[in-house]
Amino acid sequence: MLDIRDGTFDGTFPFAPRYLMVNGFGMHFVDEGEGDPILFVHGDPTWSYLWRRFILALSGRHRCVVPDQMGMGKSEVPQDAGRYRLVHHVANLESLLLRLDLRDVTLVLHDWGGPVGLGVAIRHRERIRRLVRMNTWAFAPWPAGPLPRLLEIIRSPRGEHFVLKKNGYVEAALRAGSAHPESLTPAALAAYLAPFPTPASRLALLCWSRDIPVAENDPSFAEMQRIERALPAVADLPTLIVWGMRDSVLPGGGAEAVAARPARRSGLRARRRRPFPPRRRARASPARGRGVSGGA
Repeated sequence: MLDIRDGTFDGTFPFAPRYLMVNGFGMHFVDEGEGDPILFVHGDPTWSYLWRRFILALSGRHRCVVPDQMGMGKSEVPQDAGRYRLVHHVANLESLLLRLDLRDVTLVLHDWGGPVGLGVAIRHRERIRRLVRMNTWAFAPWPAGPLPRLLEIIRSPRGEHFVLKKNGYVEAALRAGSAHPESLTPAALAAYLAPFPTPASRLALLCWSRDIPVAENDPSFAEMQRIERALPAVADLPTLIVWGMRDSVLPGGGAEAVAARPARRSGLRARRRRPFPPRRRARASPARGRGVSGGA
């Protein structure tokens, strides 16, 4: 397997790799800067490379902690598919939070990072200061209507060939997830693809999509429901919602259309406050895609 542990991808990711053994695997994370910590949590099929420009912009005045979730980026890839459930990803992030003793955290969540990060936040409310949610969800069942065709393919019997053998998922997902796929430069695409050179290295990509709780008999339905029901515990946190309005996975009117009913139940929508000046709600342009573009 290609060793990318020290890779900087033509200088676009100039951050020292750090590792912790977390629940039996080596978790890679970036830890740059000093000050109040910001914990960035990526989703699928990205990794900490997604946050590179945020790290450069914010590490001058904040401690930026940016993990690669299990099987992604520079983290190790356990070959037991049963370890890639939502409950395990929550436990992994929780371990990192506690091992680094992070407090007064601004938690920035994108895509699958939402339920993972919120799963940690409801357990450790006293350590979280703010939430930033980008095109994500934490509700069971899946709140956005029919699954996109790409996810249906991955969850079908031919999904293993498509993801593991053909390596068809990463580029397709990044391009489908942006209203401006031309912004995904060849260099950025190469960096996103770098952790996944072999079928064995792509196991997490297969498992993430298959773990979306759509029906009650799905393995992570109960865990997602547990997280949703506990959201009132973090309802008082200042929360910024940033939404790419043409998201092909969580589509339509963004946060308002996808999350309105469940968010009202949790109290997060009704009690949302703004964490950063200027004190206004940030909203992505309707021309933008998933909130954090693959070419960002």
